Amino acid sequence: MSVVYQINSQLREKLHAPFGVLIKGSLAKNKEKLEEIIRKHRPPILITVGDIVSRDLLDHNFNPKIIIIDNRCMREKIVPRNFPVSKVVHAINPPGTITEEAIRAIKDALKTNKRTEIIVDGEEDLLSLIAVLQAPEKALVIYGQPKEGFVVIKVTENKKREVKKILREMKPLRKTK
Repeated sequence: MSVVYQINSQLREKLHAPFGVLIKGSLAKNKEKLEEIIRKHRPPILITVGDIVSRDLLDHNFNPKIIIIDNRCMREKIVPRNFPVSKVVHAINPPGTITEEAIRAIKDALKTNKRTEIIVDGEEDLLSLIAVLQAPEKALVIYGQPKEGFVVIKVTENKKREVKKILREMKPLRKTK
Protein backbone atom coordinates (compact mmCIF):
# COMPACT_ATOMS: atom_id res chain seq x y z
CA MET A 1 0.00 0.00 0.00
CA SER A 2 1.40 3.33 -1.07
CA VAL A 3 -0.29 6.56 0.07
CA VAL A 4 -0.47 9.04 -2.79
CA TYR A 5 -2.41 11.88 -1.13
CA GLN A 6 -3.13 12.92 2.43
CA ILE A 7 -5.73 15.48 3.42
CA ASN A 8 -4.71 18.60 5.31
CA SER A 9 -6.77 20.57 7.84
CA GLN A 10 -7.76 23.36 5.41
CA LEU A 11 -9.09 20.87 2.88
CA ARG A 12 -10.83 18.78 5.53
CA GLU A 13 -13.04 21.77 6.33
CA LYS A 14 -13.60 22.63 2.66
CA LEU A 15 -14.56 19.05 1.74
CA HIS A 16 -17.34 18.95 4.34
CA ALA A 17 -19.37 21.03 1.87
CA PRO A 18 -21.19 19.03 -0.83
CA PHE A 19 -19.13 18.61 -4.02
CA GLY A 20 -22.23 18.29 -6.20
CA VAL A 21 -25.98 18.71 -5.85
CA LEU A 22 -27.15 18.02 -2.29
CA ILE A 23 -30.49 16.27 -2.13
CA LYS A 24 -31.75 16.71 1.42
CA GLY A 25 -33.43 13.82 3.16
CA SER A 26 -33.54 10.12 2.52
CA LEU A 27 -33.50 8.40 -0.83
CA ALA A 28 -36.93 6.96 -0.02
CA LYS A 29 -38.31 10.53 0.09
CA ASN A 30 -36.31 11.63 -2.95
CA LYS A 31 -36.54 8.64 -5.28
CA GLU A 32 -38.46 10.60 -7.94
CA LYS A 33 -35.94 13.43 -7.80
CA LEU A 34 -33.05 11.02 -8.42
CA GLU A 35 -35.00 9.27 -11.19
CA GLU A 36 -35.54 12.68 -12.81
CA ILE A 37 -31.81 13.49 -12.62
CA ILE A 38 -30.98 10.13 -14.21
CA ARG A 39 -33.57 10.63 -16.99
CA LYS A 40 -32.26 14.13 -17.66
CA HIS A 41 -28.53 13.29 -17.71
CA ARG A 42 -28.68 9.70 -19.03
CA PRO A 43 -25.42 8.70 -17.32
CA PRO A 44 -23.37 5.88 -18.85
CA ILE A 45 -22.76 4.57 -15.30
CA LEU A 46 -23.61 5.20 -11.66
CA ILE A 47 -20.93 5.00 -8.97
CA THR A 48 -21.81 5.03 -5.27
CA VAL A 49 -19.39 5.87 -2.49
CA GLY A 50 -20.57 4.94 0.99
CA ASP A 51 -22.38 2.06 2.63
CA ILE A 52 -25.77 3.61 3.34
CA VAL A 53 -26.18 5.38 0.01
CA SER A 54 -25.12 2.18 -1.82
CA ARG A 55 -27.65 0.11 0.13
CA ASP A 56 -30.39 2.70 -0.40
CA LEU A 57 -29.84 2.90 -4.15
CA LEU A 58 -29.97 -0.87 -4.53
CA ASP A 59 -33.02 -1.11 -2.26
CA HIS A 60 -34.79 1.39 -4.54
CA ASN A 61 -33.88 -0.45 -7.77
CA PHE A 62 -31.03 1.76 -8.91
CA ASN A 63 -28.09 -0.24 -10.24
CA PRO A 64 -24.68 1.30 -9.64
CA LYS A 65 -21.88 -0.20 -11.73
CA ILE A 66 -19.33 0.47 -8.99
CA ILE A 67 -20.04 0.37 -5.25
CA ILE A 68 -17.30 1.68 -2.95
CA ILE A 69 -17.84 0.87 0.74
CA ASP A 70 -15.93 0.40 3.99
CA ASN A 71 -18.57 -1.49 6.04
CA ARG A 72 -18.92 1.52 8.33
CA CYS A 73 -21.51 4.20 8.95
CA MET A 74 -20.42 7.38 10.73
CA ARG A 75 -17.15 5.54 11.49
CA GLU A 76 -19.00 2.73 13.32
CA LYS A 77 -18.79 -0.83 12.01
CA ILE A 78 -21.97 -2.13 10.41
CA VAL A 79 -23.00 -5.60 9.34
CA PRO A 80 -21.60 -6.23 5.85
CA ARG A 81 -24.13 -6.71 3.09
CA ASN A 82 -23.89 -8.91 0.04
CA PHE A 83 -24.40 -6.71 -2.98
CA PRO A 84 -25.46 -8.16 -6.36
CA VAL A 85 -22.07 -7.77 -8.03
CA SER A 86 -19.93 -9.86 -10.36
CA LYS A 87 -16.63 -8.87 -8.82
CA VAL A 88 -15.41 -7.93 -5.32
CA VAL A 89 -12.12 -6.10 -4.86
CA HIS A 90 -10.41 -5.21 -1.57
CA ALA A 91 -8.25 -2.10 -1.19
CA ILE A 92 -6.42 -0.55 1.73
CA ASN A 93 -7.07 3.17 2.14
CA PRO A 94 -6.40 4.61 5.63
CA PRO A 95 -8.59 7.50 6.86
CA GLY A 96 -7.70 10.89 5.38
CA THR A 97 -5.71 9.39 2.51
CA ILE A 98 -5.95 8.18 -1.04
CA THR A 99 -3.76 5.19 -1.80
CA GLU A 100 -2.38 3.90 -5.06
CA GLU A 101 -4.19 0.63 -4.35
CA ALA A 102 -7.59 2.38 -4.09
CA ILE A 103 -6.94 4.42 -7.25
CA ARG A 104 -6.02 1.23 -9.13
CA ALA A 105 -9.16 -0.55 -7.87
CA ILE A 106 -11.38 2.25 -9.23
CA LYS A 107 -9.52 2.42 -12.56
CA ASP A 108 -9.74 -1.35 -13.00
CA ALA A 109 -13.45 -1.41 -12.11
CA LEU A 110 -14.12 1.22 -14.75
CA LYS A 111 -12.32 -0.86 -17.40
CA THR A 112 -14.56 -3.89 -16.97
CA ASN A 113 -18.22 -4.45 -17.81
CA LYS A 114 -18.69 -6.27 -14.50
CA ARG A 115 -20.60 -4.68 -11.65
CA THR A 116 -17.89 -4.25 -9.03
CA GLU A 117 -17.86 -3.77 -5.28
CA ILE A 118 -14.73 -2.20 -3.82
CA ILE A 119 -14.43 -2.94 -0.11
CA VAL A 120 -12.07 -0.49 1.53
CA ASP A 121 -10.05 -1.39 4.59
CA GLY A 122 -9.86 2.06 6.14
CA GLU A 123 -12.08 4.85 4.81
CA GLU A 124 -13.74 5.42 1.45
CA ASP A 125 -14.80 9.07 1.83
CA LEU A 126 -12.11 10.71 -0.32
CA LEU A 127 -12.47 8.11 -3.06
CA SER A 128 -15.44 10.00 -4.53
CA LEU A 129 -12.77 12.42 -5.83
CA ILE A 130 -10.97 9.61 -7.65
CA ALA A 131 -14.29 8.26 -8.96
CA VAL A 132 -15.06 11.68 -10.50
CA LEU A 133 -11.57 12.00 -11.92
CA GLN A 134 -11.57 8.54 -13.53
CA ALA A 135 -15.22 8.13 -14.57
CA PRO A 136 -16.42 8.88 -18.09
CA GLU A 137 -18.16 12.16 -18.93
CA LYS A 138 -21.80 12.28 -17.79
CA ALA A 139 -21.36 9.48 -15.23
CA LEU A 140 -23.00 10.14 -11.88
CA VAL A 141 -21.09 9.71 -8.64
CA ILE A 142 -23.37 9.58 -5.60
CA TYR A 143 -22.22 9.74 -2.00
CA GLY A 144 -23.92 10.21 1.35
CA GLN A 145 -23.82 13.56 3.14
CA PRO A 146 -24.07 12.61 6.84
CA LYS A 147 -27.20 13.82 8.63
CA GLU A 148 -28.33 15.73 5.51
CA GLY A 149 -29.01 13.46 2.56
CA PHE A 150 -26.96 12.49 -0.46
CA VAL A 151 -24.89 14.29 -3.08
CA VAL A 152 -25.07 13.70 -6.82
CA ILE A 153 -22.07 14.71 -8.92
CA LYS A 154 -22.37 14.79 -12.70
CA VAL A 155 -18.92 14.07 -14.12
CA THR A 156 -17.83 16.88 -16.42
CA GLU A 157 -14.50 18.28 -17.53
CA ASN A 158 -15.06 21.15 -15.09
CA LYS A 159 -15.62 18.73 -12.17
CA LYS A 160 -12.48 16.83 -13.18
CA ARG A 161 -10.53 20.12 -13.11
CA GLU A 162 -11.93 20.86 -9.63
CA VAL A 163 -10.78 17.43 -8.43
CA LYS A 164 -7.30 17.96 -9.87
CA LYS A 165 -7.10 21.29 -8.04
CA ILE A 166 -8.13 19.64 -4.76
CA LEU A 167 -5.58 16.87 -5.23
CA ARG A 168 -2.85 19.48 -5.86
CA GLU A 169 -3.87 21.15 -2.57
CA MET A 170 -3.57 17.86 -0.71
CA LYS A 171 -0.23 16.91 0.64
CA PRO A 172 1.04 14.74 -2.22
CA LEU A 173 3.25 12.00 -0.92
CA ARG A 174 4.36 10.95 -4.39
CA LYS A 175 3.47 11.72 -7.98
CA THR A 176 0.73 9.72 -9.71
CA LYS A 177 1.09 8.40 -13.21
